[in-house]
Amino acid sequence: MPVDKPASLTKLGALLRDQDGVVARFQILECGLDDIFIRSRVRRREWVLLHRGVYVDHTGPPTWRQRAWAAVLHYWPAALADESALIAHGLRPEEPSGPPHHSRPVHIAIDQSRRVAKSAGVRIHRYVGLDQLVNHNFSPPRMRLEEALVAVAAKQRREAAAIGCLADGCQSRRTTPSRVAEVLRRHPRLKHRRFLLDVLEDVATGAYSVLEHRYLTRVERPHGLPTAKRQRRVRPGRSAAYRDVEYRIIGLVVELDGRLGHELALDRWDDFDRDIASLVAGDTTIRAGWGQVLEPCRLALGVVRIMRALGWRGMPHPCRPGCALEQLDGET
Repeated sequence: MPVDKPASLTKLGALLRDQDGVVARFQILECGLDDIFIRSRVRRREWVLLHRGVYVDHTGPPTWRQRAWAAVLHYWPAALADESALIAHGLRPEEPSGPPHHSRPVHIAIDQSRRVAKSAGVRIHRYVGLDQLVNHNFSPPRMRLEEALVAVAAKQRREAAAIGCLADGCQSRRTTPSRVAEVLRRHPRLKHRRFLLDVLEDVATGAYSVLEHRYLTRVERPHGLPTAKRQRRVRPGRSAAYRDVEYRIIGLVVELDGRLGHELALDRWDDFDRDIASLVAGDTTIRAGWGQVLEPCRLALGVVRIMRALGWRGMPHPCRPGCALEQLDGET
């Protein structure tokens, strides 16, 4: 049967547009073209080989998305996994164009039953029941956001990094703590599973940043401070705002700033505006950053002293021998 070359080229052009200029040999053959056609494109330097049987339609450095497509097509059926899935979902920045060997590897997921050869610039992860874990209709295909978040968070060595990964996903509004927790419960052998489930319960209360979580678990709870409202939406002026930590009965607001400096004048003015609005409403606002939260006992002492000045009659307690709250014993 003769090949309708114009129709074949039309199909190929649509594939290249949909796949960021990357195409695999098996797709070219499915379009009705052949290896002679492929060799002619490579010979004329219209295409460049990225992986065996996978080509890109230019000779410059491939973009991150082109490297991602090339890895997925090379190991097809496959999908982006872990950090690469988070990039594709928009939770991590893409890398700039450059030689693949100068860039971080592309992480891909394949079914547990497959045995494949390694390829430069690609890191392979095997999953049982992969089809149920993947967004096949996304370009390129990738693991579902919750699956990728759990996989990446579980591999972190440091507590702050694991919390930050989950918080990124929930704060982006693209998923919820309950959906991520549901995925965690399906993986009973996952490293840090119990810890991450506990973190998600805290994220569900509104503690959306690593700094807020540290304040909750290192300052507020261990020292017997009252339970605050978190991320409450208010309208102090013409626009809405969110209060990080609010002790409403006491009239105290704690704003937590995770930035590494207040160099920008606009940032300082925004802070001033929020503080003034709180004072007008009858509230007292204090601000804490990493320097304070990393000394949790000292910060708790300062917060309690302010609370007492505002009329609080609660009973805080030291978190351990030597805690700064022991200084309260001699205070009235």
